[in-house]
Amino acid sequence: QGPSMDASKKVDLKIIIIGALGVGKTSLLHQYVHKTFYEDYRTTLGASILTKVVAVDNTTLKLQIWDTGGQERFRSMVSTFYKGSDGCMLAFDVTDRESFESLDNWRDDFLEKVIPREQDFPMVVLGNKIDLCDRQVPKETASAWCKEKDIPYFEVSAKNNINVAEAFETLAKQALMTYKGIFESYLTDSIKLTPNDKAKKSCC
Repeated sequence: QGPSMDASKKVDLKIIIIGALGVGKTSLLHQYVHKTFYEDYRTTLGASILTKVVAVDNTTLKLQIWDTGGQERFRSMVSTFYKGSDGCMLAFDVTDRESFESLDNWRDDFLEKVIPREQDFPMVVLGNKIDLCDRQVPKETASAWCKEKDIPYFEVSAKNNINVAEAFETLAKQALMTYKGIFESYLTDSIKLTPNDKAKKSCC
C-alpha cells in the first residue's frame, strides 16, 4: 500500500519507565507485555526495550517501552535514553519510602532532559507492590503528590497483575493525544505560512 494508506491510523510511540532501583520496573513491563510475573532479580543495566501493539481510539499504537536501570551510577546513562520519549512512567515501591521520595528527582531530571519541554508531558505514576503487607507509603500521600502535579496515580501489583494494563493504557492515550496535538499544530502552522507570503508580495 502506497501513500494512500491512512498513516494517522498507525502510530509509533516511545514510552520510558523510570524510578529507583528495585521498585519492579522490569516486572511491571513483563506483566504488561507478556502477562507473566518476572521474578528475576538481576538489575537492569542501562536499558532494554520491549514492544507491544495496542489499539487506542481506532488507532494502532506500537509502543516501544524502554525499561531503565534505577541504580544511581547509571543515572547519567539512563537520561540519554529520555530523548524522543512520548510518555513517561514513574514507578516507586509502596513498601519503600525512599523510592517514593526520589520521585521528585526522577521527574525533574526527566523534564529537564526532554525536548520540547511542556509541563503537561504525558506521565503516570505507579505505586507498585501493593500485594505486600509492609506498606510504608500511604495511598493518600502518593495521591496528594500526584494531584499537586496533575499526574494520574495508579496503585499496582506486577505480581498479581492489578491495574498494570490500565496504567499503561492511560499513558498510551495521553501520549497519543499529545502526539496528535503536536502533529495537527505542525500541519496548521505549515498551512498558515502561505497567506502571509501573498500579503507581503501585494504590499510591495
